[in-house]
Amino acid sequence: MDKVLPAAAWTQRQDLAQLVAALGAGNIRWVGGAVRDTLLGSDVSDVDAATPLLPAAVMDQLKEAGIRCIPTGIDHGTVTAVLDGGPVEITTLRKDVATDGRRATVAFASDWRDDAARRDFTINALYANPETGEISDFFGGLEDLSNRHVRFIGEAGERIREDHLRILRYFRFQARFGAELDQEAISACRELAGTLTALSRERVAKELLLLLALPDPANTAELMASLGVWKVIVPETGPRDLERLRDLIAAEAGADIAPHPIRRLAALLPALPAIADEVGVRLRLSRAERARLVCAAERQTSDAADPKALAYYQGTQGALDRLLLAGADISAIRDWAPPQLPMKGGEIVTHGVGAGPEVARILKQVEAQWVAEAFPDRDRVEQILDAILTQ
Repeated sequence: MDKVLPAAAWTQRQDLAQLVAALGAGNIRWVGGAVRDTLLGSDVSDVDAATPLLPAAVMDQLKEAGIRCIPTGIDHGTVTAVLDGGPVEITTLRKDVATDGRRATVAFASDWRDDAARRDFTINALYANPETGEISDFFGGLEDLSNRHVRFIGEAGERIREDHLRILRYFRFQARFGAELDQEAISACRELAGTLTALSRERVAKELLLLLALPDPANTAELMASLGVWKVIVPETGPRDLERLRDLIAAEAGADIAPHPIRRLAALLPALPAIADEVGVRLRLSRAERARLVCAAERQTSDAADPKALAYYQGTQGALDRLLLAGADISAIRDWAPPQLPMKGGEIVTHGVGAGPEVARILKQVEAQWVAEAFPDRDRVEQILDAILTQ
């Protein structure tokens, strides 16, 4: 693979050139995902940089150049430059001093290789000179990228013991970039899968959802199951659930619907709302994410009989999830917005019904008939009300 970063839209940004000028070309390198993805010809959304300058010096030089900056992680050496084309995280070179599997104690460094050595995979430890595009590759990352080989820097088991989350990160990067499996990594993940229990549920959930959001993580999910990873992080997932995930991915592709990690997590769980809610709580999902997961778990075989009614009661998002999980046709609701019932409770009161629960009961009856009749117009709603009142 070329040892010079190819031209890309982001490398031509004027605001990045101003950033480089502010810090000095010798004091900054593009690093990580932006370099990796540019080499692969993929779009770049985030740009990160590394520097031997200490955080205070970075902030001073940026302010002097008129560039707004925020000390987003200054204790760990990270300053964010707020630029017109998007923020750039600038992190001082670091080396690990101590690790406990959950977090690392770091010290600032002056050697680019020391900084590269603490990164997880060789393909993430590529640094590009912003002026020449020359790539610094300390651990064979260019060759690994060319071969689609996701490989830990150093001994895999040791790197996982430093940070147990690297097990899930390995599978995410394997699903996105990998071809042939790295056997040392696979053995280490199998041996150390149980250490994932030491991590915060938030960290596990974040990495899991990033994995499930990838275009096609089905093979990787099955690999994780074979290595005992799922029984640690989501023990509710069984072989049939893994098959359901594969079917869902195919259904999404066939319907040209973008993947969503909560929908895919629902595929990996039995259709039992109580279990879905329990998993959502355990993974510390947001309230909205938990509600979506539970809605998907409430799916019924009858959902496909009336997609518009389903969308009316569950919302279009919930209906799409349930129909896709069932492998059903979504065309009826793809571009359909559920209407509002053209009647209010106050109108029922004008017909002589006393305000209170009876109004709510009748309105619910009207609504149910209106939905069953495929949302007819106002005149028909009044006829439905009249019929209910004369019963």
